[in-house]
Amino acid sequence: MRPLTLEMSAFGPFASTQVTDFSALGSNPLFLINGPTGAGKTTLLDAICFALYGKTTGDEREGSQMRCDLAADTLLTEVTFSFALGDKQYRIRRVPEQQRAKKSGDGYTVQKPEAQLYRIDNDGTEHLLVASKVSEATAEIETLTGLDADQFRQVMVLPQGKFRELLMADSKDREKIFSQLFQTQIYRKIEDKLKFQASSIKAEVRDHRNKRDGILESVQLDSDEALASELNELSPKLTDALESKDKAQLMLIEANKQLESAKLLVTDFDNLDKLNQTAATLSGHKEAIKQRQFQLEQGQKAQQLQPVLEGAIARGTEVAQAQERLTQVQLAKQSSEQGLALSQSQFDSLPEQELQLQQVQREAQQLTSLVPQLQGLDALQQSLIQATSVREQAKEKGINEKATLDALVTDKNVAEQLIPQLEQAANEQVNAQQALTAQSDLIERYLQWQKTSSEASQTEQSLSLVKDKGQQLSTQFTDAKKNHQKLQLVWHRGQAASLAQQLNPGQPCPVCGSGEHPSPAQSEEQLPTEEELQQVQRAEELASEALNQARADYSGLNTKHQEQIKQLAQQQQRLGDGCEQGIERLQSQLQLLQQQVNSANAAAQDLIKLRAQIQDWQRQERELQTQLDVEREQFQALQNNVFSLKGQVEQALAAIPEQYRSLDALNAGLSNVSAQVTKLEQSIKRTRESHTQALEQDAAQTAALSGAQSSQEQAKTQNDKALSELNTQLATSGFTDKSALTQALLPVETLQKITDELAKYQQDTIANQTSLQQLNGKLDGQRKPQLSLLESSVAASQFQQQEAEQTWQLIQGRVTQLTQTQKQLKDADTQAKMLEDKYAIIGTLSEVANGQTGNKVSLQRFVLSVLLDDVLLEASHRLQLMSKGRYRLLRKEDRAKGNKASGLELEVEDAYTSKVRSVATLSGGESFMAALSMALGLSDVVQAYAGGIKLDTLFIDEGFGSLDQDSLDLAIRTLMDLQSSGRMIGVISHVSEMKEQIGTRIDILKTAVGSEVTLVLP
Repeated sequence: MRPLTLEMSAFGPFASTQVTDFSALGSNPLFLINGPTGAGKTTLLDAICFALYGKTTGDEREGSQMRCDLAADTLLTEVTFSFALGDKQYRIRRVPEQQRAKKSGDGYTVQKPEAQLYRIDNDGTEHLLVASKVSEATAEIETLTGLDADQFRQVMVLPQGKFRELLMADSKDREKIFSQLFQTQIYRKIEDKLKFQASSIKAEVRDHRNKRDGILESVQLDSDEALASELNELSPKLTDALESKDKAQLMLIEANKQLESAKLLVTDFDNLDKLNQTAATLSGHKEAIKQRQFQLEQGQKAQQLQPVLEGAIARGTEVAQAQERLTQVQLAKQSSEQGLALSQSQFDSLPEQELQLQQVQREAQQLTSLVPQLQGLDALQQSLIQATSVREQAKEKGINEKATLDALVTDKNVAEQLIPQLEQAANEQVNAQQALTAQSDLIERYLQWQKTSSEASQTEQSLSLVKDKGQQLSTQFTDAKKNHQKLQLVWHRGQAASLAQQLNPGQPCPVCGSGEHPSPAQSEEQLPTEEELQQVQRAEELASEALNQARADYSGLNTKHQEQIKQLAQQQQRLGDGCEQGIERLQSQLQLLQQQVNSANAAAQDLIKLRAQIQDWQRQERELQTQLDVEREQFQALQNNVFSLKGQVEQALAAIPEQYRSLDALNAGLSNVSAQVTKLEQSIKRTRESHTQALEQDAAQTAALSGAQSSQEQAKTQNDKALSELNTQLATSGFTDKSALTQALLPVETLQKITDELAKYQQDTIANQTSLQQLNGKLDGQRKPQLSLLESSVAASQFQQQEAEQTWQLIQGRVTQLTQTQKQLKDADTQAKMLEDKYAIIGTLSEVANGQTGNKVSLQRFVLSVLLDDVLLEASHRLQLMSKGRYRLLRKEDRAKGNKASGLELEVEDAYTSKVRSVATLSGGESFMAALSMALGLSDVVQAYAGGIKLDTLFIDEGFGSLDQDSLDLAIRTLMDLQSSGRMIGVISHVSEMKEQIGTRIDILKTAVGSEVTLVLP
């Protein structure tokens, strides 16, 4: 993560909005954050940490406590931080909870916390990732950086008083940090998955054991031996029960056969009785059959006369319908005559309604003519208002310009009073210039002394060039050393892959002892050879020799420069005391004269500027006076226009009736009159339409009455003719009258039904006689058996069979249950054996991976311990340099007491005592150097691993004050080396040597109205 810009508003001691452009500090800068106590140096780090995570670096103050008391009420407390992650840029804005002034009215309201996160493309396009929710922004930042707030403070920001936390962290805390930095969660997932699988298998084994006990309990047995014993006892019993069951089954079958034969014979005797009863019934129906035969013959004759009868009935119906239609038409004629009389009376009143309509229409025309007059009145009133407004604006403008003119005249008068003073200062400039010219001989002597001094400066420049060359050689030595260390680090990390290359299938692993190698380690980088390691080591040695030679050359040139300084002093002494005093006097006089000349020059410049300003003020005065006169004439014209418009408005009001002087009242009157016109027109139209409809309806009813009378006479004639023909047919067919014909007339369905009844009777009589003859022949010589005796015999046989069946089922069910139970137990034992074998493998792997054996080191902690060794290797290089070879950081390999996590604790090796002791025994300055070395080494190793988090920025808050001069120089040199390798290093310190050696600074200026931020670049 690399900072780009930081913008703070009303945050901490900063009352206004302060912007810090980190990109302006240069590429990979080493810069100092400088300022007095309480100015806000640490607040810069607090603002960065708060913008990212909503917490300060020390976590001692909440965001709501960071508002500046000196800030204006209208300025909101907020922090906006832009930063880069690799080739991507982001911007986050965070606002803490605070009291802010209400947007309208007095008082304050609570500003809720909010946060916005943006991703910025290379073309400047912004994508909103989080709109306002604080928790979502924090979670997204943790995902992007791979660090939470505590881890960020431990590896990228070493806060004031907190630099020992990373150094003193225990295995558990360090494991959490390192797993995030090196993305080793996959090993934790392996541990958890193995643990979960082992627990699942163990639970399945336990469940199978409980299931086995439940199987035995379900058959009410205690052991497998009891199960086998009971099966042996039941085997002969089952054979006897099966024989008894088969014998009883045969006896029951024989008894059922005898009973079925007897039931068939009884059925035949019963059927014979039923046939005799049916024959008697058919004989009793003969008279009824004869009557149905007569009814069928009469109905067939009546069926032939049915068309004549239906025609007579239809003609009678037509006569009745014609009479009913005539009655209806007569009533409708009477009603139409009454409606015609009423419509005629209304039609006679139309002239009066038309006259009233003409009067209302004339009133509507009069009101319509008032509309343009009223609109003209509104236009005149608007013009009057606008003219009055323009007149007032012109009046106010004239007053303002008059005030401006008065102020201009006052400024001009004051300036004219200053002219004599400035002219006197110009005269003094001429005198000072003449005095400066008079000192020409002294100037010549001063130039000679300056020439002598330049020789020493040239020597010093030569010394500077040699020093620059030494710094270049130092950089080359640092690069060679880093290449050597980097290659060593790659070689160290690749040992696992090198060891994996030597594995053969079936042969045990020298690390874990397993004969299977499912996922051997692989190196993402090409492993260096011994020759390559020797080459980079030789390059480091050559660079070291060149650097030592350059330092010797620098020492020789420095000695030569000191000798030249002594020679220059001797030359100055030979020039004499008088000359030296003359030089000092000349310098003093030159400074005084130069000050006089500068002052006089400034006065002359002020005089020229003031005269030009007076001329400009005079020109402005003339222009303003002319403009004021013109605007007075314009104001008078506007005044006359206002009076004219008032007269036109009064004249227009007099021409309009008082009740219609508003457009709303006039529109209401027009609407009322229009409604009256519409109402009268509709009434006249309805009266005319009603009269026309009454005439048409009366004529139609007259025509309908004539038609109905003619239809009634025709229907009566047709009816008389049909009755005469019907009587003739009745006399011929033998029916006495129309009633007898109607009674004999039957539907076709009824006639068909009678025909079917007669046919069925004949068929039933024949079938009954045939069945009687057959059944009498079959039962000749037979007697009807007694079923009750046979049924008793069957019941006895069935009871015996059920008892035998029940006995066999009980024994067979128990045998089947025990046999199935025996098979279930065998299957459960087989599956339990498989689970136990599986647990022997998975359980062992889980115990090893989760650190439950041996030294209690889990798989992830083992991997992290290897990574920690790499970190300590890099950290020890810097710590040995800063401690002058005394201290080296080591990983504690002894197991911790109890169940406490171990494997990632730190110890320090003291070269002076040749002992290893706890890092807690280091002094404050030594702890700071160790923590700084640890943070720098961690940064190197994290970036060396592919896929690791990129830690290319480090902020250090204080701690340098605990170092002596030599240690401080070594620490600064270490930071410079780190900066040259591509890191941004920010240091907060009060130590004066830091300010002297670090030219790039962020200065915090403390004022009575709040602190300010300025950048100081070399």
